[in-house]
Amino acid sequence: MRPPRISEDVRLRLDIAYDGTEFAGWADQAGQRTVAGVLDEALTTVFRTPVRLRGAGRTDAGVHATGQVAHVDVPLEVLPNAYPRSPRAGEAEFLPLVRRLGRFLPADVRVLDIARAPAGFDARFSALRRHYVYRLSTAPFGAQPHQARYVTAWPRPLDLDAMAAASRDLLGLHDFAAFCRRRDGATTIRDLQRLDWSREGDAITVHVTADAFCWSMVRSLVGALLAVGERRRPPSWCRQLLSATDRSSDFAAAPAHGLTLIGVDYPPDDQLAARVMITRDLRRPG
Repeated sequence: MRPPRISEDVRLRLDIAYDGTEFAGWADQAGQRTVAGVLDEALTTVFRTPVRLRGAGRTDAGVHATGQVAHVDVPLEVLPNAYPRSPRAGEAEFLPLVRRLGRFLPADVRVLDIARAPAGFDARFSALRRHYVYRLSTAPFGAQPHQARYVTAWPRPLDLDAMAAASRDLLGLHDFAAFCRRRDGATTIRDLQRLDWSREGDAITVHVTADAFCWSMVRSLVGALLAVGERRRPPSWCRQLLSATDRSSDFAAAPAHGLTLIGVDYPPDDQLAARVMITRDLRRPG
């Protein structure tokens, strides 16, 4: 009797964009419409076998993405289901699959690109950093209609100089417990690498970059800084929050719909596996 054949998997990298308005977040949840759930269903249909995506970041309900990255492991024997019967000469290997998914997927999620992942690639654990933007409008009428799903209307004036001063105190490797919803077994130590504000008329944008983010961290950072911007708190208050060991109840997280994941950075291919080992280590403040 022959032993059962062990299937080999091919890991694919997917670059993804979505409007998070009608999703209960990225991660699969029973009975909820999620980005990963919708994509898993479409990919399972195409490959005719169950597959599951792993994303670089678990965005919250209502949060958008233009630069989400995920990987999926596809059994080698079903990979041909991704190819057309009559491939076009010179076409990228998985461009037909991108087009096909465009027909399967709803309009609020798109797979922008698919490629074979290099050895050692893990969408989550290989990542060096994630980039988000948060958008607000202080216009007296609120956000423009075509931007209302992606821009938070803020009816009160904001002192950007005070917010920038407070932001500088938060940069670096810290325990951000005051800004994170608790998740069992998860560390709240993060390296915040960018947190800066810009204004163009009534439009305000904050760029936020870190090696990783804990649950609701970006929205909480923005929410605390808005309290500073409204002069309800001094700039030094944010620095004091870094000594907290639990989520602070002194401020509210900013609304989800103003937040967008715009990119994920990875090291060179020959450093991917090493990065996974580093990321899995418990972060400790220096």
